[in-house]
Amino acid sequence: MNKYKKLAFNTVIFSIGSFGAKFFSLFLNNLYTKHISPSGLYAKNLLETLVLFLLPVFTFSLTEAVVRYGLDNKYDKKEIFTTAGAFTLCGLALLLPVVPFLHLIPILRPITGYSALLFIYVCTSAARALCSQFVRARNMVTLFSLDGILATMTLFIFNVIFISKLDMGVQGFMISMILSDACSTLFLFIAARLRRFVSRKAFSNELGRSMIRFTLPLIPTTLMWTFTGFSDQIFIGNMHSDHAILGENAAGIYVAATKIPNLISMLSTIFMQAWNLSAIMENDSKDRDRFYSKVYEAYESVLFMGSAGLILFIKPISAILINYSNYPAYRIAYTYTPLLIAAAVFTCLNLFLMGIYTATKHTKNAFYTILAVVIANIVLNFGLIPPWGIQGAAFATFLSYLLCYCIRMIDARYYVPFRFSALKTFLNTSLLILMCIPVIFEFRGCVFWEILLSAAISALNYNALITTAKKLAFNR
Repeated sequence: MNKYKKLAFNTVIFSIGSFGAKFFSLFLNNLYTKHISPSGLYAKNLLETLVLFLLPVFTFSLTEAVVRYGLDNKYDKKEIFTTAGAFTLCGLALLLPVVPFLHLIPILRPITGYSALLFIYVCTSAARALCSQFVRARNMVTLFSLDGILATMTLFIFNVIFISKLDMGVQGFMISMILSDACSTLFLFIAARLRRFVSRKAFSNELGRSMIRFTLPLIPTTLMWTFTGFSDQIFIGNMHSDHAILGENAAGIYVAATKIPNLISMLSTIFMQAWNLSAIMENDSKDRDRFYSKVYEAYESVLFMGSAGLILFIKPISAILINYSNYPAYRIAYTYTPLLIAAAVFTCLNLFLMGIYTATKHTKNAFYTILAVVIANIVLNFGLIPPWGIQGAAFATFLSYLLCYCIRMIDARYYVPFRFSALKTFLNTSLLILMCIPVIFEFRGCVFWEILLSAAISALNYNALITTAKKLAFNR
């Protein structure tokens, strides 16, 4: 199959399984904002983010190695799954005595009372990630997508039961996630017949050490990437200012605002699942650099065009995704989303460049690049949040991800020297920021300018999409 068609085919298959989950998660935000207060939403997001911190540390990020090694025919699949599973169990055992003391950390005080649910949530998430990524590594993309559909249905049902019907708030959310992940793990284990890949004799210390050497740089990278995405909320929730409203309620409003840019991240996540497979499999091909150039150009175009459309229709989209009938404080959340949408664009572009580090096994570079971003993000948050409040946090996020993009674009192209247009990226970014200004300052009567800027971005990018479509159609 033509490599472009294969990438498109895998993207479509992953979309079937992932789009429903991402789409419904956005509408669940309406349910959350209706039944959970801003301070409760902050606690919920704190628990979700804490899981993202604990998983890579106590599972050694082995799911990344499962995909990378699983796609390499040099390694035995049974050894990969058994060894990764054994190391994961050991890591979770180390986590058990740690969880009860996490709420003693001052910034984690909102999670008090959720220790047991938090540990179970981490365990079920780890089990599902291991099974789903192993299925993906075996190129069982259809089953992977079916699992996404199942996870979507169960999560939606459990959220309606425990949050909407039983009014259990954050606790109901935690129970819903645990049950959904458990159902998904059981489904994958049975449907993919994963029992065949579990054997005491298949355990390999040598392979385990090799996998951990591969993932070791990814652990701090993942932690710092998560921290960069969440530090804004920590600063907003714990800082004080005479010039802006801060605190846990303000952090909850910021959380609600971050859900809208997830529409951009949603499309990117689906594509990146397919792209990572192609990047690894095409790493040794002769026309690899040209392949990267064409895919990147089309990917960048879709991101900027989609973001422009999202900012253009931000008010009606916000009204659908954020429910402020019970908590009117959520009503202003949309004014903080434009800069977060711009930040989401560069988050997605950074993930594309991260694929180069993974495919070429230069994961250490991912660590060095994100370290600079974390430092910049902390400095910017200290400088921008006190005078500008929530908007300062959004601007700090945008600048941090933009910095990461600049560093990675220079560094990653040493390993895969694909072509890109710096001028085009600059123009796209400038036009997108101009679109943000009327929404941020709530200017009236600026719809004409928003439409004009959106059309300019579309005109700048449509040619790349046409070129890629021709490659798909004519198999070039």
